[in-house]
Order: sequence, then C-alpha cells, then structure tokens
Amino acid sequence: MTRSERIADQLDRHWHKNLRPRLDGLADEEYFWEPVRGCWSIRPRGTSAAPMPVGSGEWAMDFASPDPVPAPVTTIAWRLAHIIVSCLGYRVGWHFGGQDVDSQTFAYAGTADEALKQLDQMYGRWNAGVRELSDADLENPPAVGPERFPMEGIVLHVNRELIHHGAEISLLRDLYRWQDGAVPRRI
Repeated sequence: MTRSERIADQLDRHWHKNLRPRLDGLADEEYFWEPVRGCWSIRPRGTSAAPMPVGSGEWAMDFASPDPVPAPVTTIAWRLAHIIVSCLGYRVGWHFGGQDVDSQTFAYAGTADEALKQLDQMYGRWNAGVRELSDADLENPPAVGPERFPMEGIVLHVNRELIHHGAEISLLRDLYRWQDGAVPRRI
C-alpha cells in the first residue's frame, strides 16, 4: 500500500464503517430540523435572516463574514453543505481537476437525498484524488489553490474536518431521535 493509499484509507475506513451508515435514512424533516432558535441552515432563496446568504439556485446557505460570536448552532443541512463545499469541494476543484466549487455559486441541496448524493459524489472524487498522489505530491505544496502547505498536511486536515463534522451530524441525529425525552424515532 502506498503512502497516499494509507492516508486515504484512514478516512475511507471511517467513512464506510462510521459516518456514511449514520446518514442512511436521513429525511427532509430531520435534515432541516432546528434544535434551537436562530440556527443557521439551508433555506429557500430570500428567506435567510443571516447577513450574507450564499449559493445559487433555489436554496441558499446562511452565512456571515466574519463569523458571529458566539457562532450559531447549525442544522444537519448546513453541516452537510459545509462538508460538501468548504471541506471537500474547494479542494477537489483545486487539487484534482474538474469544475471549481465556490460557496457563492454552488447549488445547495433542498432535500436530504440531494445533499447525500452531492456528498457521495464529492467524497468519491476526493478519495480517488488522494489515492493518486505520489510521495512527492504529498511532500510539496500543491501548485493550485491558496493553501501553501505540503499536500499531506492538507489531506490530513480534510480527514480531521470530515471526522469532526460527521460526529456533529451524528450527534444532531441522536438529539433529533431523542428530542423531548420521547421514545427514540427510528432513523
């Protein structure tokens, strides 16, 4: 196994054993569920209360720059969009070719099924690209994109981001299932 395959395998094992199975059965009601008032989410265009919603198409992602303090709680929809665009999409475009992904022009998903399809596609492109990196690629900064660190550090950072945000989504699913102390909903 090459070094890049070992690094890709770190995330791929987590993806197939822990994260992706936890997303099976995600329904729209849960995707958009707001556990507290003032959550950031993906919303129909023109309905956001956030200062700078982003995206193209019928749906926009709540956003502000700089981030508000304290940061708002986010929905599963928002977290998935963050993974798809900011964690994976930018870097897939920069480092592995294909269409550039940008938060301003991305068509955010208005359903859980659509978001999971976007996630699966972007993750597949990311994982395939990482597996093709040579040792020299891993040791040097990428030729394209704003990140000027060795590619190995970028890949490990993305791995941590997906594990971290995937855990947040998993917790939101648990809270949704157990809200109000009720008998857990099957998801």
